[in-house]
Amino acid sequence: MSQWEEVQKLALWLQEQVASLYTDTFPWRAAGSDCERRAAALYSCLLVELEGHCARQQSLVHRHALKKVAQQLQEKYKARPLHMAAVISSSLWEERRIIERGQETQDRSAESDRRRHMDTQLAVVGCVVQGLAQAVKCMEDLQEDFDLRYTKLSNISHDPAMMDNMFVKLEVKVQNILNELHLKRKEVLSSMAGALSHVSALVTCDLPAEVAAWARRQQLACIGGPSPPGLDQLQNWFTLTVQSLFHIKRHLDKLGELLTKVTCEDESDAHLRPQMEEQVNNLITQLIKSSFVVELQPCLSNMAARPLVIKTSTQFSTKVRLLVKLPEVDYQLRVKITFDETLPPGQGNRLFNISSNNTKVMDVESSSGCLSAEFKRLELRERKATYEPRGNQSSLPVTEELHSICYRGQLRIQGLNIALETTSRPLVVISHVCQLPSAWASVMWCNMLTDAPENLSFFSRALSASWSQVSEVLSWQFSTLVGRGLNREQLSMLGDKLLGPQASNNDCQVTWSMFCKENLAGKSFSFWTWLDSILDLIKKHLRDIWVDGCIMGFVTKERAQALLKEGQVGTFLLRFSESHLGRITFSWLEQGDEGNATVHSVEPYTKHSLSVMSFADILREYRVITDGVLTGNPLKFLYPHVPFDDAFGKYGSPQRDEEVIGYVECNFISVSMFSTSRPPRSPFPELCELSPGTLDIINQTISPSADGQISLDHLEWE
Repeated sequence: MSQWEEVQKLALWLQEQVASLYTDTFPWRAAGSDCERRAAALYSCLLVELEGHCARQQSLVHRHALKKVAQQLQEKYKARPLHMAAVISSSLWEERRIIERGQETQDRSAESDRRRHMDTQLAVVGCVVQGLAQAVKCMEDLQEDFDLRYTKLSNISHDPAMMDNMFVKLEVKVQNILNELHLKRKEVLSSMAGALSHVSALVTCDLPAEVAAWARRQQLACIGGPSPPGLDQLQNWFTLTVQSLFHIKRHLDKLGELLTKVTCEDESDAHLRPQMEEQVNNLITQLIKSSFVVELQPCLSNMAARPLVIKTSTQFSTKVRLLVKLPEVDYQLRVKITFDETLPPGQGNRLFNISSNNTKVMDVESSSGCLSAEFKRLELRERKATYEPRGNQSSLPVTEELHSICYRGQLRIQGLNIALETTSRPLVVISHVCQLPSAWASVMWCNMLTDAPENLSFFSRALSASWSQVSEVLSWQFSTLVGRGLNREQLSMLGDKLLGPQASNNDCQVTWSMFCKENLAGKSFSFWTWLDSILDLIKKHLRDIWVDGCIMGFVTKERAQALLKEGQVGTFLLRFSESHLGRITFSWLEQGDEGNATVHSVEPYTKHSLSVMSFADILREYRVITDGVLTGNPLKFLYPHVPFDDAFGKYGSPQRDEEVIGYVECNFISVSMFSTSRPPRSPFPELCELSPGTLDIINQTISPSADGQISLDHLEWE
């Protein structure tokens, strides 16, 4: 579906927001193309399309309006096609934002509708069961009345002196009560059938669908998606449903007792009670089985943001829960976990044992009243497999081997013996931390594309994903791990890097190899390796300024130059290196000697550099040495036009409590050096230790050589 088709499906008030974008105040933020030539081609194509539509238009009014639009475009953008590309890019981004808002509104509305439906269904069941209880009570009263009168009638029949008109009247009364009792039994059986019909719909359709929806949201939350709602609402629905079933079960037992006391001549419906009893038992069993869920997927204690990756000989935890409050449960309900019990035969994966205690008693949680079992100190140990023919050995890398944990228990309640069983989501087992990035990529890819926990052969033929799916999950990674997701422009750059220019706009397919296994063009690393190294860099050294939106991050060198040349001198932006793993650089606009604007980029900073000095301090203390002369900081405005102190003022270096007597205070600053005798290339930054008086020495010790060139060779960096 095209974006415009999605817009047309929005609610009217959201369509009006889209329409408001296309007014005389048509917005633009940044260049929508990296190349003036491409923007000019886009501009020409647009005019041709308008001319074609105008020629085909039958309405004079519409034809005149199109001609006016074409004239305005020529007047406004003929000399600035790059600006027109920016207008289109910005407006399409705003359209997408409005579409996403509409989808969120629809999702919330659908969720609210489902909750109302469940509440309504449970209310109906509650009323039916309550009415059933009253009918059974009425039947019990009739039964007692019948018993009393029948006993009296029996006594009269044994006394000839009393065999008179009173006996006949009493006999008629007893027969009438018996007839009424017979009708009441039919009514109760009919009411029970209606109640079971309502409950059956809940147990077989509605509640499993709610559990499946929650499980899918939990699965996506494992790979960074929005957190699923709590289980309290589900538990309430399950508990109300099972309580209704137990009420019906008790009423059926009571009906059975009453039927044994008095047998009517026409008991054609008597066979319904055993059938209903069996149906109730089956529904209770099915309901309790489906309420046994994995509340906490297997996760290492120090990697909460990346569950489902388990390291051998390292403790991990997991938790199961029963979504029903059962008043008559044997609280010695034990849960046992096993590893890889559902692994397909002959898959050839590595074999593991759970070395710690794999059995735990389910406890009652004080907060929710439910039964749960949390395993906190589990460990995996690899075990040597017996010899297998080579054809059965796994051809997959260890980070693509999928495993699972199975949880089992046996519940006994009211004569029922219920086998509980559930499994974890597919997980990856690693033996060294260096395998973590690849293992996490496997977890993301698998859980993004399949919700079948038993599909442990997924990577034997890994499915492809659309770019829209991949981009959403990538944004989740940044949101979860470093506190801020990716915006549309950043995702667009990533899509172009992975799929080629503009391919991401068409929602192309991304294969597993493209994402994680194949190296990027001209690079020695894959797309995911590059992106994961940036995540690690932000997490360890750049989190605050990333969360505050100071880092544009994902922008090519060419696009950075195009953006900066539209700003004022001293404007700079921060971006991640495309040629090196886990590095960040900055580019700024400087006024050249001949009056032309020049964009400079420094060698990307490594994690080691940022561990010596914070990036905010590097930016604040940055200096340039031109022909041996130290100049001021060229970084004045964070793109597009935020004054430096407004952007980075709160990241100032901590003040020293006291000065150390006898020492001259020194500071680390970042310096770039280049000469004016040749066109300057990318400056080469060094962390220099400067003390009072050093600035005078610099001019004496660092100067151009005889040929006017400084001695430091310059390199071009991404």
